[in-house]
Amino acid sequence: MFKRLSMAGMSLPFMATLAHAQEEGSIDKAISDAIAPIINPFVSFIFSPLPGSEAIFGTGFPWIVMWLVIAALVFTLYFGFIQFRGFKHSIELVRGDYLDPNDAGEVTPFQALATALSGTVGLGNIAGVGVAVYLGGPGATFWMILAGLLGMASKFTECILGVHYRNEYEDGTVSGGPMYYLSKGLSEDGKAALGKFLAIFFAICCVGGALGGGNMFQANQSFAQISSLVPFFEGKGWLFGLIMAAVVGFVIIGGIKSIAKVTEKVVPFMAVIYVGAALLIILMNIGSLPAAISAIINGAFAPTAVAGGAVGALIQGFKRAAFSNEAGIGSASIAHSAVQTKHPVTEGYVALLEPFIDTVVICTMTSLVITITGAWVPDSGVTGIALTSKAFTSQFGFFGVVLAIAAVLFAFSTMISWSYYGLKAWTYMFGEGQAKEMVFKLIFCIFIVIGSSLSLGPVIDFSDAMIFAMAIANVIGLYMLMPKVKALLKDYQAKLASGEIKKIK
Repeated sequence: MFKRLSMAGMSLPFMATLAHAQEEGSIDKAISDAIAPIINPFVSFIFSPLPGSEAIFGTGFPWIVMWLVIAALVFTLYFGFIQFRGFKHSIELVRGDYLDPNDAGEVTPFQALATALSGTVGLGNIAGVGVAVYLGGPGATFWMILAGLLGMASKFTECILGVHYRNEYEDGTVSGGPMYYLSKGLSEDGKAALGKFLAIFFAICCVGGALGGGNMFQANQSFAQISSLVPFFEGKGWLFGLIMAAVVGFVIIGGIKSIAKVTEKVVPFMAVIYVGAALLIILMNIGSLPAAISAIINGAFAPTAVAGGAVGALIQGFKRAAFSNEAGIGSASIAHSAVQTKHPVTEGYVALLEPFIDTVVICTMTSLVITITGAWVPDSGVTGIALTSKAFTSQFGFFGVVLAIAAVLFAFSTMISWSYYGLKAWTYMFGEGQAKEMVFKLIFCIFIVIGSSLSLGPVIDFSDAMIFAMAIANVIGLYMLMPKVKALLKDYQAKLASGEIKKIK
């Protein structure tokens, strides 16, 4: 998901060891010690396991994961497996077959997809899968794919609502996302007070998550990668942060159109480099592919080397998918709300491709490389990004450099996407206007420097928890508004059948 490795299902204490070491008496440690007692209860609540899950399964199952997976299953059934029935139409829409340049909106369907993907595809796909396979065995891959396929229906639902209830302004700009469909949609159903409460709750969590998990941790981890390869930057986190802030600031000042122009180039480049390397390794070991696939399938139902057995594999796979593709979180609908379209359902079709690309394709590639190269060894202690790096470097010794470059690109793409998410939540609470937007953008860039310089573990844990807290408000709203989505879908399909909506090219 957000490139933060705890998003891959790592324990919070484990995550703390990945940040820069905190020396006794340092300023960052003093800050951490001061705020930890205040925010830890909230963090513990969000990531706490379902009551009794450890006794039943042998390992804890975070309730927030179950919250997201159940929602994905409900939407899959309610919309008649739309992610499979509508896959071909999704590709046509992304290609621009139905795009009219005169439609309201600011970005093309492909740009909206790339912007949303830039917030999900990243280090989580590299390191998070390493954690899932280490803890759940190759069988975790099977459940990860299943959860990713189900999550496509969640993206479909939330992004249709994001476009339908967006605000369109005279200057051609738009604002949309859960804040708007929670407040406006529930108000239509006579639940205005509830809608406003959920919208504000979502917006607060979104701003906090954007500044932390979508910003500070990205800067922190990319600095850690670069400083390990370029000695000049050691001890100069502030300098790296200033450089990164300048580059990010240059992009985000131009708004969603500027962000989209960058992500439509960076995201495909990232995907081609990483997936291409994975495919090359798989082809180099093609003789071992049947055994790897067998290990994934057999491990999903009868693993013997992982904690919790088959259920342990299921939990790790579901964690990986839920923490990777943001399905049900609501963030992606903010990016998709800016799309050029004449009907909101088109963007639902486009959005359902995200979990497929992020989880079903990229995460599966990582898992296959780890399995096919024999890098996974139960109880070896090699996990996370180290396990993925071990798998790739067994074939390519220079992958450490590629990984560092990927880390910076992934961090950069995440920051510019989450800057937009945070900005729209900010303007929802404080009002539209260039001056108010510039205040948030300046704050966002300052936090990049802070994130590169300090290691505020509790702050990052808190921001991660806020990101997942967004799902509480969002999913409640999705359940209440899914009949509206079904009505919109029926209307769209009727217009397709009648020829009122037809291909432009």
